[in-house]
Amino acid sequence: MSNGAKVAIGGVVVAVVLIPFIGFWWSLLILLGVPAAGYLMLDPSQRRRLRRIGRKEIGR
Repeated sequence: MSNGAKVAIGGVVVAVVLIPFIGFWWSLLILLGVPAAGYLMLDPSQRRRLRRIGRKEIGR
């Protein structure tokens, strides 16, 4: 199983667990906000490097 598939399955599991507890919109905000916050915490050089490499190379 590829890393992308594992991340997708993990996201679905987290969404299914969070929706009954905090509601759809809050869980959607968390699922989209956590990766965005992680990206914004990178240094500018790390962001450039992440944009430069291809999507398939990120897991290497």
